[in-house]
Amino acid sequence: MKKYIYIMMFFLVGITISQAQRMLPKQKGLEVNAGILSDVYPDRNYYLNIGMTLNGKNGNYQLWALEYTYQYDEYKNLRLPQETYTSEGGYSFFMLGDTRKNITLNAAITGVLGYESINRGEALLYDGAKILTEDNFIYGAGGRLSFETYLSDRFVLILQGRTKVLWGTDLEQFRPSAGLGLRINF
Repeated sequence: MKKYIYIMMFFLVGITISQAQRMLPKQKGLEVNAGILSDVYPDRNYYLNIGMTLNGKNGNYQLWALEYTYQYDEYKNLRLPQETYTSEGGYSFFMLGDTRKNITLNAAITGVLGYESINRGEALLYDGAKILTEDNFIYGAGGRLSFETYLSDRFVLILQGRTKVLWGTDLEQFRPSAGLGLRINF
């Protein structure tokens, strides 16, 4: 019986907490995301992203992030890794949501700067074949559409679809992805 009473108390406390204000201006948050890149083999291509957010007015916020992307191609029995290290900064605009901002839909635009490495810089393979693509500094723009829901006053669950358009690359210039993330607001 005590167990049911504790569960009911926890549920009621959760309801009262969920009525607090959300997206306060100048509130900062730490965001962690992971996802897959859109490709023929999504199980072998992924990204990890960590970023900071700074809330503005009306549910908008600034975001800065660092990202690691891993892909690989197969050559005979060898995996050729393609790694990308990027930093991005931009602004997210509030599109739709309820009045208390428990659930929101945001669209962001970002600038991207980074470095890509193919086969960790090794151009010559074990059988004498040579990789023609080279390691490069890359730059471009990104866009993101995110569905965000508050789990509590401090924790936000993020479901997002993103894309990046990159120049200076020998790989794909257009890179869509989808992922899941968690933001902790301070």
